[in-house]
Amino acid sequence: MKLLNKAAILGVEDLKHEDVPVPAWGGAIRVRTMTGAERDEFRAAAAAGEGGVPMGKFSAILLAATAVDESGARMFTLDDVEALGEKSAEALDTVVAVAMRLNGLGGAAVSDAGKNSASTQSDDSGSASPSPSGKQ
Repeated sequence: MKLLNKAAILGVEDLKHEDVPVPAWGGAIRVRTMTGAERDEFRAAAAAGEGGVPMGKFSAILLAATAVDESGARMFTLDDVEALGEKSAEALDTVVAVAMRLNGLGGAAVSDAGKNSASTQSDDSGSASPSPSGKQ
């Protein structure tokens, strides 16, 4: 595999997106993977307060972090979370399910990641240290 340099990493378009039909809203909305900065902002917003945010705000925060227009620019900011939380739960669930899948959030994503990595793991610890069982 080729070793990447700075220009190669910064120059690649690595954000995936998916258009999600939302009949309740009369069209489709584009959802994409978050950038690293957006994911950090999402995590900070989701963890705000002592007990985190209620599930309704979680959905609205995730939608604000992942909904983009045709040019890829975010459609919403955290200032829009309250208004987004007032939208139909069914519509939010439709969009949020795709946002979670694209961004590797939730049980299904964790399960899929485990399936993908399971075939590449071996019984070998990967270190030169002797195993605790004494086998070599």
